[in-house]
Amino acid sequence: MRNYYIFSNGALKRKENTIFFETPEGDKPIPVENIDQLFVFGEVDFNNKFLNFSAQNGICIHIFNYYGYYSGTFYPRETNLSGDIIVRQVDHYLDKKKRLNLSQCFVRGAVHNIKRNLQKREDFEKEISQIEKFEKEIDNAKNITELMSLEAHVRKIYYSCFEKITSGWEFGERIVNPPGNPLNALISFGNALVYTTILKEIYLTPLNPTISYLHEPGTRRFSLSLDVSEIFKPILVDRIIFKLINLNQINQEHFEQELGGVYLNEIGRKIFIKCFDEMLNTTLVHRSLRKKVKYKTLIKLELYKIIKHLLEEKKYNPLKVWW
Repeated sequence: MRNYYIFSNGALKRKENTIFFETPEGDKPIPVENIDQLFVFGEVDFNNKFLNFSAQNGICIHIFNYYGYYSGTFYPRETNLSGDIIVRQVDHYLDKKKRLNLSQCFVRGAVHNIKRNLQKREDFEKEISQIEKFEKEIDNAKNITELMSLEAHVRKIYYSCFEKITSGWEFGERIVNPPGNPLNALISFGNALVYTTILKEIYLTPLNPTISYLHEPGTRRFSLSLDVSEIFKPILVDRIIFKLINLNQINQEHFEQELGGVYLNEIGRKIFIKCFDEMLNTTLVHRSLRKKVKYKTLIKLELYKIIKHLLEEKKYNPLKVWW
């Protein structure tokens, strides 16, 4: 099974018990048994028949607007339901100590992976030392606000290194909506891909995606995906950005400026997605399992570690990259 990314304009329809993408140039079949999830960037029409068929096959459909900004997800009816898991998720949210403990795990994993990205390069001893001071304070945080403040300080130090890592690409500060420069645009686009990829993996588990710990649960967002994304953004986004820029695979020509913001153009998005997809399917030897697993599988393993923690079978330890 694989991800499908649609950039052209057209219509997605169910025909002959599979899915077809209709365009003026002709119909293109997309075998339903091969679809993991769909990412839609073009102007695409759906009908009720197509959405029902997608739901029956457990296909998440992620929608992005003209600028590549994530708009939302068609999230099929959950099939791996577990009342016990939901009750335990809520219990770990309502219990302040349990919630803080899980949130500390997410931040601990994120900070380690951020630090590891800097350790792979030279001349960041000062920044690593500063990050380690905040890292030591994670266990001392008394509440979520303090914890998020610690992470914010770490990311500020980390982002101050980006211009040097990318050989002079302007960064300034993290500007989200809209992104203020190409580096911010790359981070926002990559973060959306990670968020939606994790959301699909959550769908395959009994976890409820709206019950979260580090990020406050709210309406109209799958906040558990935001929690888990903190661990994977340094691995699946930042490393891709550094690679694409330093190998000159992405340059200033791959961006456009509109409505006061900077966005990847279609060619730029395709380049990023190609690298992102390749990374998800890259394998490495897992230290504990002692066998090769894909990066994508690491997300699944992380979610089941969280489930074991909720069931009080094994304390959750976040993924900390060693490579």
